[in-house]
Amino acid sequence: MTAAESLTSTSVDLDAPLTAADLRRAASPVSVVAGDGVRARVERGRAFLRDVLNEEERPVYGATTGFGALVGFPGRQEQADQCDNTLAHLGAGQGPDLDPVVCRAALLVRVWSLAQGVSGVSAHVVDGLAAMFATTFVPAIPRYGSVGASGDLIPLAYAAQALRGRGDAYADGQRMPASEALRRTGLTPLTLDGRDALALVNGTSLTTAATALALDSVRASHRALQALTCLLADLLGCDPGFLDPRLMSAYGHRGAIDVATRMRETLAGTTPSGTRALQEPYSIRCSPQLLGAAEDALRYAGGVVAADLSSVSDNPLFFPADDLVVHGGNFFGQPAAFASDVLAMVTAQLGNLAERQLDLLVDPTRNGGLPPMLAAGPGRQHGMQGVQLATTALVAELRHAALPAGMQSLPTNLHNQDVVPFGTQAALRAYDMAALLALLCGSLAVGLRQAAHVGARRPTSPACAALLDTLSEAVPPIDPDRPLDADVRRAAALLTTELP
Repeated sequence: MTAAESLTSTSVDLDAPLTAADLRRAASPVSVVAGDGVRARVERGRAFLRDVLNEEERPVYGATTGFGALVGFPGRQEQADQCDNTLAHLGAGQGPDLDPVVCRAALLVRVWSLAQGVSGVSAHVVDGLAAMFATTFVPAIPRYGSVGASGDLIPLAYAAQALRGRGDAYADGQRMPASEALRRTGLTPLTLDGRDALALVNGTSLTTAATALALDSVRASHRALQALTCLLADLLGCDPGFLDPRLMSAYGHRGAIDVATRMRETLAGTTPSGTRALQEPYSIRCSPQLLGAAEDALRYAGGVVAADLSSVSDNPLFFPADDLVVHGGNFFGQPAAFASDVLAMVTAQLGNLAERQLDLLVDPTRNGGLPPMLAAGPGRQHGMQGVQLATTALVAELRHAALPAGMQSLPTNLHNQDVVPFGTQAALRAYDMAALLALLCGSLAVGLRQAAHVGARRPTSPACAALLDTLSEAVPPIDPDRPLDADVRRAAALLTTELP
């Protein structure tokens, strides 16, 4: 490995495009590099802001004015006071703390946006945020409070305050006063003026981060379900004709064609048992159409995430070369709201598929004569019965959560924010749902492993046989009964982190 490759694998360069992989890396201490190009851009934008503020006839939102509906009133005279004016009133969040993984990802999105040099922030703000990522410091951010417009104001205000040493934060996984967390991790409290404070909060970085992480997780489960569906078909001895390339070409949908191609590769070498009905239930026969539609939807969401990760979400923006201060709405998180709502629908239907496939597998009238609930000794043992109950509950939760958020606009802020996207709600909901989908995949995987134990045939496809062997190494047979919660989680982690 070259030195450049080593740096790429262990650091995040703010002068390079931001990726979902960068967000995952930021969950643990990582080097975030703000190089000479970043510094030059940021300092140029900051110098332009100073020049503009010296021109009394050029008002700058948040630097010389109040905020939101109070923009028509002057702000505080001193910039340090204007920072407090920005952040103090936003300390209104409620609910449990957000997942630290999401918090750190959100701040990486934020610092990348600031590093583009059009937000007018101080260079030491970018440096301070970059330094945080080399530590275990995580701001304590309450879940509820953002409407995903004018940025994720309330959540990001908690992050900014924690970086100043106010409020609470985590260090090495322990919650404590932010001042103590800064001390333990060797960080210096950030000093902010009014523009710095507003730039930290006036973007949809939490929404973007949660959407990107949700998409990443759903993609992993989607890949897992393709493989598990193939293993189910092979264990039962199904005819793979439902994946025929001529059939799929006639269907015409790109995602379905691509999914069927991957599934045919997984099932290569399989031999039908010849004992199944002419047509399989839809949870097998229509799986490439369902998984293919999900593939198309995930590609749409991926395009939105890619755009958001390369987006500057802030207001106003400063363009020194054109002598322009532009006030607008780049903090409006509607794209991520729609993408997250699509993710929620995809997740709910993928969850339905996994639950229906497990139901088929435990039913002796449809599973080729395997024992009910895949119990090694029905009556004396209960096999998958508890897990099957839990999957029903998980699917009910997914269905309940799948109500779209991105069209639930509710005016606020004296009708200054008269339309809002609720992107934060959509993104965090999609993130939570993605975790439930992974558990459903893990549940199905445990069932498939147990089916092999209680009499299903050895898979005839080499790829399916290898997958079953991997699952069998991770999950012992259910004989006798035992609690299976940890087995489900172990299988879910294996499927969503180790499958290619």
